[in-house]
Amino acid sequence: MKIGKITFDKHPVFLAPMEDVTDISFRLLCKQFGADMVYTEFVSSDALIRHVNKTKTKLEVSDEERPVVIQIYGRDVDSMVEAAKICETANPDVLDLNFGCPVKKVANKGAGSGMLKNPELLLEITREVVKAVKVPVTVKTRLGWDNDSKIIVDLAEKLQDCGIAALTIHGRTRAQMYTGEADWTLIGEVKNNPRMYIPIIGNGDITGPEECKAAFDRYGVDAVMIGRASIGAPWIFREVKHFLNTGELLPKESFQWYLDILKTQVLQSVARLDERRGIIHSRRHIAVTPLFKGIPDFKPKKIALLRANTVEELFNLMDNISF
Repeated sequence: MKIGKITFDKHPVFLAPMEDVTDISFRLLCKQFGADMVYTEFVSSDALIRHVNKTKTKLEVSDEERPVVIQIYGRDVDSMVEAAKICETANPDVLDLNFGCPVKKVANKGAGSGMLKNPELLLEITREVVKAVKVPVTVKTRLGWDNDSKIIVDLAEKLQDCGIAALTIHGRTRAQMYTGEADWTLIGEVKNNPRMYIPIIGNGDITGPEECKAAFDRYGVDAVMIGRASIGAPWIFREVKHFLNTGELLPKESFQWYLDILKTQVLQSVARLDERRGIIHSRRHIAVTPLFKGIPDFKPKKIALLRANTVEELFNLMDNISF
């Protein structure tokens, strides 16, 4: 599979773009564990062209994480084109257009998955961005706005005609948000459409190695994207890649091995931000990590972990977790 000049091995697995999750330190960890391509957090085109410092920091990429994708979202042609040109100066390997974010503050303003209610504007933005930059442009979107408007099969052809280099499809509508089950049948229909020749990347409900392999086998997608299942578990890419390559589940490591990875995440966030903000940023990973599932009477310990204000306090609590 190729995206632009980037060639991937068989069965590539990508880290999905996630706000407040896929910062550079987390991307590097996921890359270390086998992610074939990683995506930045969502970058607001409006904030970028206004030169908002917090937004501009999201454009920071490292050679160690390549190939890396910068993803932008917006609701009008001019701002998306201008933002795309700014992103290109950060030297990403790929530029992705977000037409799938379901969050109200984004979608209700017409951006993200809100674009699915205005496909003509979505296509115009895509055409103009493709023309404006030299870096390969891709799109990430959903099946449609709601169950009565699943437009992805037709939309995929039109997006391809706009000149995009690949298309990622999350198997839900915007109305579903993240509820229910992802419907991969329409993703497969897009992939098996004889008119489609660009790579199709499937996304939604990939929580482990077996689900990932099934997505490749059943629907024929060119790549699979993992999102929420990686939060607090960057090692998922190691497990998935091992299974795809060998057909065998990777033996579990010791509890301490996984705990040390979470500690590394905390320390990297603290180094990038500061102690207070770094710990706050790490709380999402600590809150949902599968590492602590099944520990008896863990709720009070979890609350304490999420209330810790210093690295010393947090690590002392971690070191005293017992089964």
